Amino acid sequence: MASKSADIYKRALALSAILMVIIGVFGSGIGFLFAGLAGVYSALIGAAVSALFSVLTILSIWIGARLPLGGFYGLVLGGWLVKVLLFAVTLGLLRGADFISGPVFFFAVVTTVLGGLAIASRGVLKGRQPILDN
Repeated sequence: MASKSADIYKRALALSAILMVIIGVFGSGIGFLFAGLAGVYSALIGAAVSALFSVLTILSIWIGARLPLGGFYGLVLGGWLVKVLLFAVTLGLLRGADFISGPVFFFAVVTTVLGGLAIASRGVLKGRQPILDN
C-alpha cells in the first residue's frame, strides 16, 4: 500500500515496465506463430510504442500534480495531444513496411493499452492517497 503520491507513480511506472516486457515476450511468440519474423517485430514495436505512451501519461500526471490546477490540465491535455500526433506519425512511418504485421501490431497495442488501464484502475483502487492535509 503506497502512502505517498510518489510511491503510487513509481509503482505505476514499474508495473508499466513489467507489462511491456510481458507483452513483448508473449506477443513476440504469438506473433511469430502467426506472421513469422514480421510478427515478432510488430509485437515488440507495438508494446514499446504503447508503453512509451503510458509512461508519458504517468509522468505528465506526476509532474502536473505539482502545478496549479490550470497547469495540470494544460500539461495533461498537451501531453495527450502530443501522444496523438506521435502515434499518427508512427503509424504513417510504419504503414506499408515489410517488417510489420498489421494485426499483430494492433493486438499488441490494444493489449498493452488494456493492461495500462488495469494498472491505472489498480492504482486508483489500492493507492491510499489522502485528499486533505493536516
